[in-house]
Amino acid sequence: MDAKVLIESFAEFARSKNVDRPTMIRILEDVFRAMIRKKFETDENFDVTINADQGDLEIFRIREIVDDNSEDIWDLDKISFTEARKIEPDFEIGEEVYEKIELQAFGRRAVQMARQTLIQRIKDLEKDLLYNKYEELVGEIVSAEVYQILGREILLMDGEGNELILPKAEQISKDRFRKGDTVKAIVHRVDMSNGNPKIILSRTSPVFLERLFENEVPEVYDGLITIIKIVREPGERAKVAVESYDDRIDPVGACVGMKGSRIHAVVRELQNENIDVINYTENLDLYVTRALSPAKVSSITANEETKRLSVFLKPDQVSLAIGKGGYNIKLASRLVGYEIDVFRELNEYEEEDVDLMEFVDEIDGWIIDELKKTGLDTAKSVLSLTKEDLTRRTELEDETVDEIFRILGQEFDQ
Repeated sequence: MDAKVLIESFAEFARSKNVDRPTMIRILEDVFRAMIRKKFETDENFDVTINADQGDLEIFRIREIVDDNSEDIWDLDKISFTEARKIEPDFEIGEEVYEKIELQAFGRRAVQMARQTLIQRIKDLEKDLLYNKYEELVGEIVSAEVYQILGREILLMDGEGNELILPKAEQISKDRFRKGDTVKAIVHRVDMSNGNPKIILSRTSPVFLERLFENEVPEVYDGLITIIKIVREPGERAKVAVESYDDRIDPVGACVGMKGSRIHAVVRELQNENIDVINYTENLDLYVTRALSPAKVSSITANEETKRLSVFLKPDQVSLAIGKGGYNIKLASRLVGYEIDVFRELNEYEEEDVDLMEFVDEIDGWIIDELKKTGLDTAKSVLSLTKEDLTRRTELEDETVDEIFRILGQEFDQ
């Protein structure tokens, strides 16, 4: 293979990978200089000129002519007077010899190796460019097409044919994709695996919800409304605390939109995830009350040392505060940064009830804590549930639930 064919084939391959001309020339020169170093030990006294457009390559070896008896005659950048005269008869000592080195002088094997090295360098460059591109897009929404569905992940292709990965753990539980579907997600992170960039997407990250709000709510995109915090149970429920620095703008109303027009687009993208938009405030009691909406809170007691809140509600509000699957109270706790314990306000009839703490000698403290987390703070409140309801709310073992019912039931049987 001559230089022209080698350079032209490389240039064509590089252009197909969108490599710019200066980078192409730099790679060519690096590879040819590596060939020179392998054959001549050094490339310091070599001049390499490349014209990638025309496929031209010129390599000149530059050496100074010294006397045949000179001590410097063995230096790599020196040539004896006798050897120089064989190249050009009228050379004189002290002059420089420019000797053209043809590509064939390096040998067929070296040229083949150079070709493979050039292709590999472009592929490595392509990987670096891909890594850098998506590293800058971390936290941003991208759209890609599903091309393969595997057990633990979905493989997608972006518009340039790059492979993106949406792991099962980063998918909303209700997501159902087919080959050819267009998927929106954020770039979660970019890893390097065996020298190859691995681009991980996410649809469960709170950042994904934040970016969707930016797309649908101009005031959020423009910075007139700030999203203070987002907590999610992907596909089920989310709570978004927002604040406006302009008194003329209602942050909740702006995010929801006329007749819910803005938030509906977000909800659809998140597989009908229930989204509560809350007006942020530094008043803790008011913030907690808003976070536990739609339940109506009667009173709140805070313990700053343990970062726990005791929230008291009327009996008919307890289930609203807890929410389906306990999502409402879990998300409210994460949003305000306190562990929330829900208690029912007792009426006169219920004063005959017995606080669960009275059974601490018979029921382990951690079990009582689990019950209280779901708003069950008295014996009757527990006994009012079926075994299935209590198991679902607390995720306690069946045997444990049976024992709780036995102990509490004995109290009232007596």
